[in-house]
Amino acid sequence: MGRLAMTPGKARSVRPVPAEGSGAGAGGHATVSIPIYGSIPAGFPADREPQAEGCITVDVEELQLRPSARTFALRVQGESMIGVGILDGDLVLLEHGGEPRHGQVVAALIDGQSTLKTFLMKGRRAFLRAENPKYPDLIPAEELMIQGVFRALIRKAR
Repeated sequence: MGRLAMTPGKARSVRPVPAEGSGAGAGGHATVSIPIYGSIPAGFPADREPQAEGCITVDVEELQLRPSARTFALRVQGESMIGVGILDGDLVLLEHGGEPRHGQVVAALIDGQSTLKTFLMKGRRAFLRAENPKYPDLIPAEELMIQGVFRALIRKAR
């Protein structure tokens, strides 16, 4: 019935399947609800206020994701990240907190405006790169604040 799991190759490893989020999804996999906090520009940065749009239920095994209370989703608007397969209308799952590593996709506030870009370091200076040659690199004049680091992508069939 999918209520017990065993670790292969380990004796006495029977354990209950965690009841995360809303329970078991298709095939008995654990699911969890992740809040959607509106949209994020993947183009030129823009002012954006987070707006709760409800939640999305995801299968944590299918996405190979370990969500926490800091996991959230944003709807992508724009085409600056098409080079890494993030398209307009996709949902990106992000993790708030922690320092991003060079080359990770991030949701960021750059000089007070929000955007989704690749985080890069040049020497000791951080900047953001679009993954579409039609968009310029973004170098903060005053402030660069990382709001979340990319963890997974959800795309609905169009």
